[in-house]
Amino acid sequence: MQMCNQKIMMPSVGFDMPITDLVLELEKLRYKILEGTTHPLVFMQMKSIFHMLESIGSSRIEGNNTTIMDYVESTKINDGSFYRNEQITEILNIERATSFIESVIDDTPITLNFIRELHSLTVDSLSASREGCYTKGDFRECNVRIGGSSHTPPDYLQVIPLMQELVDFVNEETRPKFDLMKICIAHHRFVWIHPFENGNGRVVRLFTYALLLKNVFKSKQRIINPTAVFCSDRNEYYNYLSLADTYTNEGLIKWCEYVLHGLKNEIEKIDRLVDYVYLRDNILLPSMSDSLSNKYITDIEYNILRAAITNERQEIQAADVKALFPGKSSPEISRLIRSLVDKKMLVPVSERARKYVISFGSNYLLRSVLKSLDKNGFLPLND
Repeated sequence: MQMCNQKIMMPSVGFDMPITDLVLELEKLRYKILEGTTHPLVFMQMKSIFHMLESIGSSRIEGNNTTIMDYVESTKINDGSFYRNEQITEILNIERATSFIESVIDDTPITLNFIRELHSLTVDSLSASREGCYTKGDFRECNVRIGGSSHTPPDYLQVIPLMQELVDFVNEETRPKFDLMKICIAHHRFVWIHPFENGNGRVVRLFTYALLLKNVFKSKQRIINPTAVFCSDRNEYYNYLSLADTYTNEGLIKWCEYVLHGLKNEIEKIDRLVDYVYLRDNILLPSMSDSLSNKYITDIEYNILRAAITNERQEIQAADVKALFPGKSSPEISRLIRSLVDKKMLVPVSERARKYVISFGSNYLLRSVLKSLDKNGFLPLND
């Protein structure tokens, strides 16, 4: 029986340590007011793309070999249908769990039941012999080993008290400057406890996302993708977790530095997407050119979509399309717009509205957007 009395602990940090500078820089980002110029509907679509990338990244850490393009081809088919297998379901589950977190986190406390629900969503409909779990939504009632790790998780009889200690730790009122380090420590502690028979890695990254939204980056006008920190180099992630397993001050600090440095880089990078000039010139317009050159769209569709992107309002309506094609009748203009809406390349700004913004619901446009994001360093995965 592996009984363990190791208490959760915050490392001791001095003013002259690099981690102190990291915390201060992240605190500036935390309270920075993003004066975004990107249309809210366009921004929310970009956010959805990063949720997808986060879900793929989290599953890839666990050995899922689905590529970004595999997933897009399997789930974003224009007729609304999609091909589903075990690996696709695993990613879809993480997407759903991420959406669940965003929908409830403002009014939901971090509790054992909340963590159990994350696990239930994560392993739903997955084979227990593969990436699912025989005890969906329940803490383990057996002892486990972590493959490739020298750490042996605590005895299953200790799981509930240790998890309650973790929940108390993350809910404890502390000075704001410690919030980010607490999340780093909580992430490691969760992995160290290994509270579930399977799915611990996927759940701890969702748990980390929930903590960041609840305690640090509360603005909905921000894209937070902590999984990008971990999935860019899986071996590095595990190596730093192993350093934290030593529970030395040095080991815990190195782990926190690794997480915070990666988080800072991701936030600074993704924050650029709220600047519409940057998004337009570096992502959207190159994406339209790529779609045209690959014959995903016609010349007429390209001109309409480009007009929607370059319009000062970031919207387009029938009069704008008429200006592009003065020789076409009003019914012809309406059919062109309706065709793009049906193909999920335009979306109304509201129900029954006759103004539209660019849409990435088409897997053809989404392919090109992902290419542009990759070219500009936004994709952490090596596909």
